[in-house]
Amino acid sequence: MNDVTKIIPPHGGYQKLKSYQMAEIVYDATVKFCDRFIDKHSRTHDQMVQAARSGKQNIAEGSMVSGTSKKLELKLIGVARSSLEELLNDYKDFLRQRNLLLWGKSSRKTEEIRSLAYATNRSYKTYRTYIEESPAEVAANTMVCLLHQTNYLLDQQLRQLEQQFLKEGGITERLYQARSKAKK
Repeated sequence: MNDVTKIIPPHGGYQKLKSYQMAEIVYDATVKFCDRFIDKHSRTHDQMVQAARSGKQNIAEGSMVSGTSKKLELKLIGVARSSLEELLNDYKDFLRQRNLLLWGKSSRKTEEIRSLAYATNRSYKTYRTYIEESPAEVAANTMVCLLHQTNYLLDQQLRQLEQQFLKEGGITERLYQARSKAKK
């Protein structure tokens, strides 16, 4: 069993998915970030929160249908990935439009945020001070780091799901094979 297999529990166990756990942190942090830095009545506020929610909810929904439709699971995880990519671009736009620095991948600050991924019992509280008590540049770059980590997990999950689908097929293919065997 490889490392990616360990992050995909049986259908319905989405709370155990590392990608879901990260997406939940992203959602909670996005709500706080937007309440702090984006006008509550703006379309951007609503769109960013909805993109974060969509990422989280589609992972859960994809996991729930995994037992009956691998094809739909793949589609929903792909939608989650797309929603979080959209959100990532919103955070980068936020930094660019305010002439704030986007931290480099190997900057000391980025590595500090990335190292929190190894914290035991990681949750939104792990990142709370970076979102709620830090300046906009720190908060937005923290979100960029979190989104890159979440998207990385989703990319791994999608690759594994695609391989499973190619190897085993979906329920339609398995039912066809079972019917064919029964007829012989």
